[in-house]
Amino acid sequence: MLRLLWQRLLWAIPVLWLVLTLTFVLLRLAPGGPFDSERQLAPEIEAQLSAKYQLDKPIIEQYMGYLGRVIRGDLGPSFQYPDQTVNELIAYGLPISATLGVLALFVALLIGLPLGIWSAQHANRPIDYAIGFIAVFGMSVPNFVVAPLLILVLAVYWPLLPVGGWNDGQIQHLVLPVITLAIPFIAYITRLFRSALLDQLQQPFITTARAKGCSERRVLWQHAMRPALLPVVSFLGPATVGLITGSVVIEQIFGLPGLGRYFIQGALSRDYTLVLGVVLLVALLMLIMNLVVDLLYRWLDPRTQEG
Repeated sequence: MLRLLWQRLLWAIPVLWLVLTLTFVLLRLAPGGPFDSERQLAPEIEAQLSAKYQLDKPIIEQYMGYLGRVIRGDLGPSFQYPDQTVNELIAYGLPISATLGVLALFVALLIGLPLGIWSAQHANRPIDYAIGFIAVFGMSVPNFVVAPLLILVLAVYWPLLPVGGWNDGQIQHLVLPVITLAIPFIAYITRLFRSALLDQLQQPFITTARAKGCSERRVLWQHAMRPALLPVVSFLGPATVGLITGSVVIEQIFGLPGLGRYFIQGALSRDYTLVLGVVLLVALLMLIMNLVVDLLYRWLDPRTQEG
């Protein structure tokens, strides 16, 4: 276990450095700058702003200065939000996106896993076809279509829930965005788990367990369940990062000040430090989730452990 942790830690350092370097270079190569706008600034004002944020220095000097700040945990000031640092923006936006993401993931697992079991137990029967059709529909319809429909039905025609807003995370403001985020993941988990479970139920060790007199319930829960979860765990690694870092479309539609919304606004306004900070955070979360997935793999399938 400790060896795996050390290996991943050593691997994370060059990965994060590579992500930072490529993002830094690509942002500088993109046309436009952080102070370009429809209203042209006076040359002396633009020069002062460039000097304030050290954009008047050579690229390599800017890069080395930013790299040094990142090593110290300082992601720098935001160009678009001059009164706030990138650390402060992430500290404000990440909990909002993480709350939505964790709740959506919980809902997706709570619904998707039982549906996958039910579908596998009734394979090639009408209920299996119905669940499959609903799952394909959930994967096919984009969330920018689902969200307005939910708002129209549950907030306008049948005013049970608010249209949008955060309002300190009150539960009624979370329901619609969480459902919208969870729907495609419910569909993916259902299909993945159904296929994996059907494959496990056809394995020789399952036939042996049945021949020994094990009930179907015991065969399912004690023999087939854990190995069938492996594809779902693999899917949940990147899926969790995507949910936690927020959905840009969902945050825009429901007016939520999450991390994804900040990222898009920063990209459109060429806020270099904000975009770099969010990209580094996403890369770090991806590395952490990959480690969690590996640890879950070792628990679900002991054959993956080192001898």
